Amino acid sequence: MEIKGTELFVKALKEEGVEKLFAYPGGMAIDLFDAIYDVDDFEVILPRHEQALIHAADGYARATGNVGVCLVTSGPGATNLVTGIATANYDSVPLVCFTGQVMTSLIGNDAFQEVDIVGIARNICKYAVTVRKREDLGRIIKEAFYIARTGKPGPVLVDIPKDIQNEMGTDVYPETVNIRGYKPSTGVHAGQIKKVMKLMDQAKKPVFLVGGGVKISNAGEELTQLVEKTGIPVMTTIMGKGAIDTNHPLYIGNIGMHGNFASNNAVNNCDLLISIGTRFNDRITGRLSEFAKDATIVHIDIDPASISRNIVVDVPIVADAKAAMEAMLPHAKKYKISDWVADIQKWKEDHPINMNNYEGMTPEKIIKKINEIFPELIVSTDVGQNQLWSTQYLELGPKKKLLTSGGLGTMGYGFPAAIGAKLGTEGIPVVCISGDGGVQMNIQEMATAVVMELPVILCVFNNGYLGNVRQWQEMFYDKRYSYTCLRCRRSCSHRCMDAEQECPPYSPDFVKLAESYDAVGIRVEKEEDIEPAFRKAMERVNGPTLIEFIIEREANVLPMVPGGKALHEMIMDC
Repeated sequence: MEIKGTELFVKALKEEGVEKLFAYPGGMAIDLFDAIYDVDDFEVILPRHEQALIHAADGYARATGNVGVCLVTSGPGATNLVTGIATANYDSVPLVCFTGQVMTSLIGNDAFQEVDIVGIARNICKYAVTVRKREDLGRIIKEAFYIARTGKPGPVLVDIPKDIQNEMGTDVYPETVNIRGYKPSTGVHAGQIKKVMKLMDQAKKPVFLVGGGVKISNAGEELTQLVEKTGIPVMTTIMGKGAIDTNHPLYIGNIGMHGNFASNNAVNNCDLLISIGTRFNDRITGRLSEFAKDATIVHIDIDPASISRNIVVDVPIVADAKAAMEAMLPHAKKYKISDWVADIQKWKEDHPINMNNYEGMTPEKIIKKINEIFPELIVSTDVGQNQLWSTQYLELGPKKKLLTSGGLGTMGYGFPAAIGAKLGTEGIPVVCISGDGGVQMNIQEMATAVVMELPVILCVFNNGYLGNVRQWQEMFYDKRYSYTCLRCRRSCSHRCMDAEQECPPYSPDFVKLAESYDAVGIRVEKEEDIEPAFRKAMERVNGPTLIEFIIEREANVLPMVPGGKALHEMIMDC
């Protein structure tokens, strides 16, 4: 039987078990939208901007483990996906992004709303392809979902020209995939595992370093078993936090630029570093020549290109994190390293992370109240100080997840990601923590949360600055606050370095802005009002609540390792 390309597109989504389609219509996608008009098998979500659309699909994918699916038109619709594609690519999020395209006969002729989106996206996604023949449509879509979810997950872009959408062809959607040259690793090299176990037998100061790959492979249970069976302490990257319960006695904390003293010191002093699911980026390692320089390094990662790219390792293992730890568990045993564990515990006790130098309501107190109030929770963050405070103070584990843009550091990610997460897990509370700068990059998605009747809680930490950049300007640029003050108006002195002087009122009024969208807005200026604000937000079951927290204008995220410095060169206070 022959059907139109648009009908095969719909059939493919059904066959792949798609539950949510994040979509924004336009001229070169109008036929695809017409095809989904009468479809009830999946829900179509209409965000207010394509960048927010793909962030929402990303949040949905991270929260559920399913592939996030997008549909937009050609030209600016497609290019508005670019930041979200790069975000998902850095953090290994499975997405399939469909873009409409001008007719194949017009490609290359600078037609209206024509861009080479495949050429643009090729270097920031796992795979990108334009469908050139109708007979290839089903196979390409099948391969797109397979590539997105297997091996190291990532975003895939499928560009469908308008004539391919309308051309008649086979109604067959493939059941299997056989891609020549793409065979993701599924096994674990037994000999390499034996080497690791032997090194663990010999080590006096071993430590696990866990990255986001452990969470992606759903290996939290295996990690916990391995840590408890061996007694080896574990630290995490920002993306790995939550892979083991943060209240576990053998959990040290985060490592890196804003990690804690104990974790960074453990790297400096360990003799065996077993890293699982991390690519050793610069925010984690500090100066490469000083990173774990006295340790034997084991690196387990599903992506062979990540191994020894930044840090040269002694024992490479190309494997899925879950499979690798399952192979290690039968050989694991308790090691006599109590003195080492005690040293780490003392470092934690002697150098805790806190904001005790600041009076009144602090991000630490707000986040700790979130920990206390919500027994189960998904938290998304934006990027900046709000993100870093969240990664320092949030308690995470099997019932508490963190969604954040780790690799690309994308401002504007948090709120749409929270919307996507809520759509995928409607029974679980979702809180977004954002700054007053980043939240304005996609604040229009308040309309999406309202029309979708989603009780997402949006927390805005308002210090009137692009806070993370301002902190760097304070610490390394002699407080030259160059274009980071969000209160600054044209009539102000743009060379102002005094956060305490009388400033113009902040724009916008976030409470009034929320109310204009038919959402609830709450402003909190005192510590005693934190919990009542959350309790009020939790009562709302059919729409979002924005809580604006007025925080100290020059509060800093500490400790901090300056860029290019070694982990032992931490700034603990300033």
